[in-house]
Amino acid sequence: MSYYSSTTINDISFESAIEQVTTELGKEGFGVISTIDVSSTLKNKIDVDFKKYTILGACNPHYAHHALINEDKIGVFLPCNVVVIEQPDGKIEVAAVDPVASMASVKNEQLAEMSQEVQDKLQRVISAL
Repeated sequence: MSYYSSTTINDISFESAIEQVTTELGKEGFGVISTIDVSSTLKNKIDVDFKKYTILGACNPHYAHHALINEDKIGVFLPCNVVVIEQPDGKIEVAAVDPVASMASVKNEQLAEMSQEVQDKLQRVISAL
């Protein structure tokens, strides 16, 4: 079982890809609650040059609330991360966590069903790009 699903976007800037991903997440009820510029962080903290790599912390409040009610430590798996990566060939790769894979270790039937719904939503985001 893979822990993510991904796609590659051609002929788009890195910044435009982030905007497009954010828009598609919104269509599925997700908001971006955190943005981590990994390349900038690595440069600032350890003076390493790294390709453009941004982690978007996506949250669907309805599902997050349901998960937290049913498993109060589930916050260790939240939010759903989506990464936007500029590959060496200039293409942009977008990958989203597979919530079914991450929730499998929790062994809570109510979360297993919900994680399938979230997986479907994130897969629609990836497919729309």
